[in-house]
Amino acid sequence: MSESEKRTEISDLGEFGLIDHLNEKVIIKNSSTLKGIGDDAAVIEAGDMVKVVTTDLLVEGVHFDLSYAPLPHLGFKAVAVNVSDVAAMNAIPKQITVSIALSNRFSVEAIDALYEGIHAACEHYGVDLIGGDTTASRSGLVISVTAIGEAKPEQISYRSGAKENDILCVTGDLGAALVGLQILEREKEVFLANPDMKPDLGKYTLVTARQLKPDARVDIIHELREMEVVPTSMMDISDGLASEIFHICKASGVGATIYEDKLPIDKQTFDTAVELNLDPITCVMNGGEDYELLFTIDQKDFEKLEKHPDIHFIGHITKSEEGKFLVTKSGTAVQIKAQGWKHF
Repeated sequence: MSESEKRTEISDLGEFGLIDHLNEKVIIKNSSTLKGIGDDAAVIEAGDMVKVVTTDLLVEGVHFDLSYAPLPHLGFKAVAVNVSDVAAMNAIPKQITVSIALSNRFSVEAIDALYEGIHAACEHYGVDLIGGDTTASRSGLVISVTAIGEAKPEQISYRSGAKENDILCVTGDLGAALVGLQILEREKEVFLANPDMKPDLGKYTLVTARQLKPDARVDIIHELREMEVVPTSMMDISDGLASEIFHICKASGVGATIYEDKLPIDKQTFDTAVELNLDPITCVMNGGEDYELLFTIDQKDFEKLEKHPDIHFIGHITKSEEGKFLVTKSGTAVQIKAQGWKHF
């Protein structure tokens, strides 16, 4: 095969390798572009404030399965996952656009149901739906949402600001979305094998809700404002805690140590993981789609957040050469491996 005929599979690069590959040829020409590709959102100068802009695609059969995802929940989730990226910059979401591609199997009533969830999310997060596009799809449903937020320049938290001895924090609890997905997939298989069987999801309400209708942590951003805390770095947990720690460490040129006994996991998540023969800590580390926030703070801000019921201190930032480790309950240091969601 000649050099001109050489074929590289996208799977050889992976999602982040593909992003890096595409970014190599990007040249920023405008001084108002403060941050382009490489963080949870782009940052653009806008007078005394900065605007943050992010966009995300949700594709049927890849990101969601309509056999168990209600359309209103899906509409809400499509907004939430984008608003989460705005929050991950320590910015407040203000506007969204929504574009959809749909096949002729969708009725007007189905689209109304989808937009019922979109409007509910707009109300919940205080954002305005300001535009978008609709087009036909030869296959399934595709939803693309762009979210715009704002902050003062000094309030923005990039992935690249973590420094040695900073404290690593996460909001909420982790692993629930992955466990919820496993339950939904299991019940789908049972239903396909016997359509007379009704799904029994009664004892899995938390984990299935976290998968079907996650809630972006904009509330935490407002609270950080009130407490006058600006995280030194931050991102949301969409691909798994381990993967996000890798991103912050790479962008900031640091290492990290976290502690198993500090990782927040809900009892329902833990019990359901065990029922499914999954290791709960693996679910926490590599689950993804929790849309909680991972951030670092300077030690001087610890007292301000110390008593917050929904912020957990899971470890600290170290020198880059010290690597990335999880200290188990028995005191053993295990190297962290990022095994989050692979798109390709």
